[in-house]
Amino acid sequence: MGERPKSFDITALPRSASAPRRKVFVHGLLLDAYIGAYEKEQGVTQPVRVDLEMEVIEPSNPVSDKLEDVVCYDRMSDGVKSILAEGHIKLVETLAERVADLALSHAMVLSVLVRITKPEAIPEAEAAGVEIIRTKY
Repeated sequence: MGERPKSFDITALPRSASAPRRKVFVHGLLLDAYIGAYEKEQGVTQPVRVDLEMEVIEPSNPVSDKLEDVVCYDRMSDGVKSILAEGHIKLVETLAERVADLALSHAMVLSVLVRITKPEAIPEAEAAGVEIIRTKY
């Protein structure tokens, strides 16, 4: 795993209510994580599902077809993997906040919705977790 990005190298664009926007998302990123507050969750991995949706201001040339002009969902996914590689996290809330911070460190991201679910947390449930929404302003 690479080092977790501190910020993204892109020039911030002016923000205005009329600026064109788009949504960039990653749904269903299923990863093994050292996560959990209970003793039985220590020292073992369990699956987590990460969903994030970012409201993004569009670049000045929205059809430039250049990777450096967009919020790259692949880099965001790698960033989530790097967060998990840092070590055990007790709470899904903590993981969600770290993922939100990662997304908001990108100059073009205005807001982010992060959902973290643990599919095996409650045997009778499909999943349990948390969803947060964070904005820059």
